[in-house]
Amino acid sequence: MINIAILGFGVIGSGCAEVLTKNKAIIEKRLNKEINIKYILDLRNFPNNKFGNLIVHNFETILNDADVSIVVEMMGGSHPAYDFSIAALKAGKHVVTSNKEVVANFGAELLATAAKNNVRYMFEASVGGGIPLIRPMINDLAPNNILSIDGILNGTTNYILTQMTENNKTFGEALTEAQGKGYAEANPSADIEGIDAARKIVILSAIAFSKMIDTDDINVEGINEISTYDIVVAEKLGYTVKLIAHAEKTDGKITAFVSPRYVSKSNPLYYINDVFNGILINTDILGQVMFYGQGAGSLPTASSVVADIIDIIAHMDSAAANISWENALKSDIASFNDYISSSCLSFIGNISDVSKISAVFGNVDISYKDNFLYFISSKMSESDMLVAINNCPLKLRSRIKIL
Repeated sequence: MINIAILGFGVIGSGCAEVLTKNKAIIEKRLNKEINIKYILDLRNFPNNKFGNLIVHNFETILNDADVSIVVEMMGGSHPAYDFSIAALKAGKHVVTSNKEVVANFGAELLATAAKNNVRYMFEASVGGGIPLIRPMINDLAPNNILSIDGILNGTTNYILTQMTENNKTFGEALTEAQGKGYAEANPSADIEGIDAARKIVILSAIAFSKMIDTDDINVEGINEISTYDIVVAEKLGYTVKLIAHAEKTDGKITAFVSPRYVSKSNPLYYINDVFNGILINTDILGQVMFYGQGAGSLPTASSVVADIIDIIAHMDSAAANISWENALKSDIASFNDYISSSCLSFIGNISDVSKISAVFGNVDISYKDNFLYFISSKMSESDMLVAINNCPLKLRSRIKIL
């Protein structure tokens, strides 16, 4: 019998318990082994819940039980989630998590600790929720050199932008609606400021390039400054607005960022709406590969967690197969100021002011309507773009970068 302990009985933890119970017979048939949830760690009691009799309040109960071979960390936050995870690994227990914060901050150490103790640390659900993504990247894309990753990695912000685009909602209205439906937290800052997406892209970047970037070392912009004006301009020019997380490796250096981007209809990410996630991976052999699905929610995320559990059990009789990465040095990271891209810029002015823009941006195609001049810039580095904007005598109304 394989005994499992779940840390945290919130949305994901309870979903994990539900999936393991509901599909117990199917899972056991596939594994030819019996599985059992022995403990659920939580500060609270759940006397009226069918899993209430499994609740314990002391992690030491789980840590000291030699019969528990898999610990499922669904707590959220860095501590005590990290502390419990590394203790479990050192005790020879496999650990599965959906906690992107812990993976992004401590992944290299946790993976090394797992390898040292011949157990596995797995985190499929930490990026993309229920979308099978990390395991296909590690296994199915192994013959490929991953060139770049572009992803819509946060369902909350994607829902807000979809409502602003399709239903003419303001940012505030769309956010309030997302909170009412449970898509956004009461404090939505991690989502709308791009922090959640940043944690996820550094995990994907680590898998792709074997270097874990500190989230503090990448450029992160959220959607809280996106206005209905930006949405209208996007539609006029054949674009839509998405919060894009990007990572690439060029000349041995990694560039990663999160920012709102205008996405064209020729890009598959254009059509990813509502709370869905989409990840576009560009490889040297296979070309572009697209992953799409629900990026959040109790049961979809629990599906990925249980898939990791099944993988561990299926390979329990063989040597543990762990991936690994190193923490990136400053020299491994490209300067975002040198990153070259195009932008859609809008200035307050009239058609007679076109020459003022051309003087600092060069020859560009400029459209004029409703006292605004807007145009697509030629490709410029971030630093050159900021210099040009500062040197332009017209007042900038909006700037959105283009994917």
